[in-house]
Amino acid sequence: MTSPSATAAVTVLGPEALRSWIVEHQDLVVIDVRSAAEFDAMHIRGSYNVPLPLLSEHTDELASRLGSRVVLVCQSGARAEQARQRLGASGIEGAYVLTGGVPGFAAAGGDVVKGKGRWDLERQVRLAAGSLVVLGLAGGKFVSPKVRTLAGVIGAGLTFSAATNTCAMGKAISAMPWNKAAQEPTRESAILALPVSEAKPAPAA
Repeated sequence: MTSPSATAAVTVLGPEALRSWIVEHQDLVVIDVRSAAEFDAMHIRGSYNVPLPLLSEHTDELASRLGSRVVLVCQSGARAEQARQRLGASGIEGAYVLTGGVPGFAAAGGDVVKGKGRWDLERQVRLAAGSLVVLGLAGGKFVSPKVRTLAGVIGAGLTFSAATNTCAMGKAISAMPWNKAAQEPTRESAILALPVSEAKPAPAA
């Protein structure tokens, strides 16, 4: 049986370990907390899409349906870690975060389903933040020194985002029309669709 580590406190799982777990453990539940559009673009075969905002709104209800072996995935691991912390507060202490996210799993030869190609949310955030900083610096030089304030505001926002492990810009961008899937997950289609497991947390790897 593949184990991420001999240390019980470990909360991360590598792509190769997840590949083994998918084969070895019938009770495994993989939850993708990215947006529906990102999920549609590429996701791990058999995973469930419960976007982070939906998970945050119904954490206790989701936790009540999960068993002892849960892996949370996103694009890089940041949103999955937020989800792990929320589920931990609801009693799911054995959830793991996939290192490298879905792209890392695909690069390791994992079985993924690919759909329409589009930029992932984190890449869009980097583009938006970088563009606003450049705009602020250019505007400060050619329009008014006061425009440089924009760069400072973006810098402060990114610092706050890192300190709190949240991203207001990401939430705003995820609401844009091009980031909307044909059908967004709901409590009924995402959370209540999960099978109820009788096995409860504290997996022994």
